[in-house]
Amino acid sequence: MVARNNSKSLLLGLGFDNQDGQRRITRGENFRLYGGSADTHSLMQEKAIKFNEQLKQKGKTLEEISRPEFKEIADKIGLHPPPDN
Repeated sequence: MVARNNSKSLLLGLGFDNQDGQRRITRGENFRLYGGSADTHSLMQEKAIKFNEQLKQKGKTLEEISRPEFKEIADKIGLHPPPDN
């Protein structure tokens, strides 16, 4: 018997700058976004959509790309980790 890996990779976006009390949640292909101000949440949506567009151009799924490919796409769309404090 062969075990199958049915895991699904997702981009996860968390925004912590919300001060208006609104709950913002966006679910899309390959991503889940939670929280943030209206501007932050909109930016997360834009980056997630651009990431998916790059995956489609490569003809790959999120599960199929390597770490270097992930970093390449992230750099291309301007998706950078938060600075260290």
